[in-house]
Amino acid sequence: MPIDNISDTARWVAVYRAMETERPDAIFRDPWAARLAGEKGTAITDSMKRGRQMAWAMIVRTAVFDEIIMARVHAGADLVVNLAAGLDARPWRLPLPASLRWVDVDLPDILRYKTETIGGAPPACQYEAVSADLTDATARRALFARLGAGSRSVLVVTEGLLVYLTAEQVADLASDLHATPSFRWWLIDLASPALLKIMTRTWGRSMQAGNAPFLFAPAEGTSFFGRVGWREVEYRSSLDEAKRLDRGMPLLWLWRFLGRFTTRAKRPTAATVLMDRV
Repeated sequence: MPIDNISDTARWVAVYRAMETERPDAIFRDPWAARLAGEKGTAITDSMKRGRQMAWAMIVRTAVFDEIIMARVHAGADLVVNLAAGLDARPWRLPLPASLRWVDVDLPDILRYKTETIGGAPPACQYEAVSADLTDATARRALFARLGAGSRSVLVVTEGLLVYLTAEQVADLASDLHATPSFRWWLIDLASPALLKIMTRTWGRSMQAGNAPFLFAPAEGTSFFGRVGWREVEYRSSLDEAKRLDRGMPLLWLWRFLGRFTTRAKRPTAATVLMDRV
C-alpha cells in the first residue's frame, strides 16, 4: 500500500511504537499505537524496503524525545507545542503534570482521526488540538503569537517534520518561533547529509509518490540554526542512544566505531537535538 500523503508517515511510525509496546522489555509503552497505525500503517510498513528492520531508529527517537520532553517539563515548561503532531499520543501516555498545557498542531484530518481513535480516554494534561497548515506563514505567526502570549516557558517539538522541508522553509519556521519570546526551547530530530542519501536510496521512490520527499539535512549540522536565533544545548546521536537503550541495528558497533573518525555531517546518522534561544 503506497504512502498517499505526508500524514500517512504518522501511521508508519505508529507501527514502530506498537512493535516496541509489544515487547516484554519495552522502553516505552503506547497502548494506542496499534489502533492509530491501523491496517494501512501495517501495509505501508510491510511494503517499505527493510520496513521492519529499521524500526530501531524510530523507537530510539521516540524514547529520547520522551526523556527530553519530561526533563524540560520538570525544568519549568508550562506549555508544549507539538508541530505536525501526527499520531503522537504523548499527552495520553506520558506521566505529565495535570497543570501542563499541551497543544497539538496539524492538518484537520489527521487530528480528527487521532482523537476519534483514542476516543474518550482522558489526557494526563490540559490538551488542545489546533488545525492549521504550517506552510501558511500568516496563520502560523498568528498561532505562535496566541500560544506564546498565554505562557511563560514553552517547549516546541518538531518530531519527524524538518526532514520534509526545504532549508528556506526550516529557516522561516525557526525565525517565526524565535519571534515569540516565551518559546524557550525547541526539540528537533536532524539527519546528516550522508543519512539523507541512504534514506533517499532506500525509501525515496515511496516517499516521492506520496509527495513527501526527504529534503533537509544541512551540511553544517546544528550550526544552521545559529543564524536564525537558536543554538544546540543537547545533542543525542541515534547510534549512541541505540547502544544505551539496547535497541541497535545489526553491526551497530561497527557504525559507532567508524563514526569516531568522521565529522557529524559525514556520519550516516540522525540525532535528537534540544536547542534554546541565542
